[in-house]
Formats: sequence, structure tokens, C-alpha cells
Amino acid sequence: MEQQRPFKIPESVLVVIHTPALDVLLLHRADGGTHWQSVTGSKDHWDEAWEATAAREVWEETGIDVQAPGCTLSDWWLENIYDIWPQWRHRYAPGVVFNRERVFGLCVPVGTPVVLSPREHVAFEWLPWREAADRCFSASNAEACLLLPRCVPAPRP
Repeated sequence: MEQQRPFKIPESVLVVIHTPALDVLLLHRADGGTHWQSVTGSKDHWDEAWEATAAREVWEETGIDVQAPGCTLSDWWLENIYDIWPQWRHRYAPGVVFNRERVFGLCVPVGTPVVLSPREHVAFEWLPWREAADRCFSASNAEACLLLPRCVPAPRP
């Protein structure tokens, strides 16, 4: 007998991975179409910290360790609320139609290796932030790319 998967938690992260020069890493989704996006993913449990969700999703989707030398994860303290597409609502508890998404940035050194999760993504590309915004299929992801120059933390002394 197949065990039913638990419902997804309608709280997720969006992590814009970028270099100091503001080149953005975009991932091509494996589930068809032309969907390019940043790292995204839901909390594993309700009390999982936003930062922990961001770090886990980055690792799972790209193989990048947010604690590696030269990497800086920053919480942009920005949240988006959006409708869950009808074709995905079956993954959530009955009556759940909205998702809350917390936005993060992750600055990585140029040349950081990317190891994709083949179950989720089939290709990746580094693009200048404006081009990345144009490529994103999600409006909130495009907006995050456009906010990147204003959200990058100041260099540490």
C-alpha cells in the first residue's frame, strides 16, 4: 500500500544566488516547459527557520553550501503572498490556496561549482541581473532579480 505524502507547507523561500558582480544563477526546471528560476522550496516543518529552509534548498538544488568560504546568505526581509496554481493545490491541505514566500540572497564567489538535482533541474545559467529578471517565469522571482542591486549587503571591513 502506497503511503500518502504529507501536505506541503504553504511557506517557502526564494533564494537569488549571485556573484559580487551581480550575475545571477538561474535553473531550468525538469518538469517541462521553459521555466527558469532561482532556488525555491517549502519548509519541511512549520517551525523550520527561514534561514535553515534557504540553506537546505540551496544545497539540495545546487550543491552549494551557504557556509562555504566567500558565501554570504542574506535575508532580504521581503515576503510575497501568491495564489498557488490550481494544478498544484492537491499537494497542500484542503482549502489552502495561498503561499507565503520569503526572499533571500546568496552571494557566492565567481566560479562556484553548481551540481544540479536532476529530479528538479536540467540546466543552469549565470546571467547579468537584468537578463536574469527577463528570463524568470515567476513575477516574484523577476522582481527579486531587479531588487538585487539594492539588497546586496555592504562589504565587511
